[in-house]
Amino acid sequence: MIDMKKIFTSLFLAAVCMGCSDILEEKPKSLASENFYNTAAEAKAAVNAIYGPMRTDAALSTNYPAQLEGLADYGNSRGTQTPVSLYQGLDNTNINRVATIWDNFYQSIRNANLVIANVPKGTSMTDAEKTAFVAEAKYMRALTYFALVRNWAGVPLRTEENMTVADIPRSSVDDVYKLIVADALVAEAGLPDNPAEIGRPTKWAAKTLLSEVNLYLEKWEDSRAKAKEVIDSKKYALVAVTVSEDFQKIYGPEVVNTPEEIFYFKYNRQQGFGLVSYAHRKIGQYNYYGPGGVYAQYTDSVSNSVIKNWDFKDLRKNHIFYNVDIGLGKTSLLYRKYRDPLATGGAGNDYPWYRYADLLLFHAEADARANGKPTADGLESLNKVHRRAYGKPAEAASTVDFKLADFATLQSFIDKVVQERGYETMYEGKRWNDLKRLGIAKQRILEVKNIVVAEKHMLWPIPNSEILYNKAITAKDQNPGY
Repeated sequence: MIDMKKIFTSLFLAAVCMGCSDILEEKPKSLASENFYNTAAEAKAAVNAIYGPMRTDAALSTNYPAQLEGLADYGNSRGTQTPVSLYQGLDNTNINRVATIWDNFYQSIRNANLVIANVPKGTSMTDAEKTAFVAEAKYMRALTYFALVRNWAGVPLRTEENMTVADIPRSSVDDVYKLIVADALVAEAGLPDNPAEIGRPTKWAAKTLLSEVNLYLEKWEDSRAKAKEVIDSKKYALVAVTVSEDFQKIYGPEVVNTPEEIFYFKYNRQQGFGLVSYAHRKIGQYNYYGPGGVYAQYTDSVSNSVIKNWDFKDLRKNHIFYNVDIGLGKTSLLYRKYRDPLATGGAGNDYPWYRYADLLLFHAEADARANGKPTADGLESLNKVHRRAYGKPAEAASTVDFKLADFATLQSFIDKVVQERGYETMYEGKRWNDLKRLGIAKQRILEVKNIVVAEKHMLWPIPNSEILYNKAITAKDQNPGY
């Protein structure tokens, strides 16, 4: 299976690695060269360069999920990450980590802008090739701005139209979302029905992005409709499980792709290109991450009510946690969702940005909100995820199904969807932004951790690198409290 993953992913990863290192570091001028975008191969290399900065340790591989998981209600940070989950203000170390996320995301945006601006001028590509490359670049730009606006609010909008301008003011949140939606619609129209290569987006990935974006915009019917289009396409299905270890068929380091993969960031064991090495540790009899690593997050099976109240019959619970006393008590739990005991320079697990389970839960929530009450259609989406969690066939009615009669109000149904999504996407860097969107982040942290969270912690600080470089942004434009 290891060889199969190499066969299916090596060309794409090699191209991405080339885009990250050779293009960005060794030949930085080539991206700006007029001759670079003439052929499909040259345009593809430029598109690959979009992924490189996002995939690094300073972004998605480590810093981005580490900062978000420390804020979630179901766990805590430790070591140098401790200030994150104390909600009392980031120290310099963690402010610098947040800054590297910003810098790398904007590097990816820059590379996307270069593709959007220059590929249409290519002289040795078909119109169809140009459309597909630009659509992929716009999908990635939309995805990146979506991450930025959720964590920083209004940000400078750098596009193909102002690439030579250094001083760009913060745009409003509304304007950022307008660009996200516009880019995602172009991506939806221009991306292929099936991925050009494993790890590349499709029009269905664009529809999934639009479904989630519309949840944030409270455009319930638009969110529901996009999610339903993906469901009705029958392109995706939940991976079947019968025991907890079957979830490795989704998250395992040797998995190439699965029926529920909508859009993932691809990783391998090559040094510098492995996923979230901070999340694993070789300790005692446990061997979840070969090189040793650290364990930046932990939780507790008794003191944390989210974990304590989670049914042990839910197979996800046993899959993600293992019990080890790390000096904080015998009920301490560590996470093992992305385990790779054979890793040498980094874990080979992929980063699941959008799975079919995400899409189903987007649909369940949007459908209920659009109708003002839970419906059989939305309930079925929720039940598919819930059935699989208990080892049941996702498409067939089961003894663990929720019933419409279980929910006396719309809110009671939404609460159940939110709970299910918390279990399903645990340790995927999604929970904190979900809680913020729903307006319950402070409430949840007070209930679970007995900590009063200041408003400043709803956003990350704009990094000094931006304030010093960009004269259109001053200290007055900094997010409140920093």
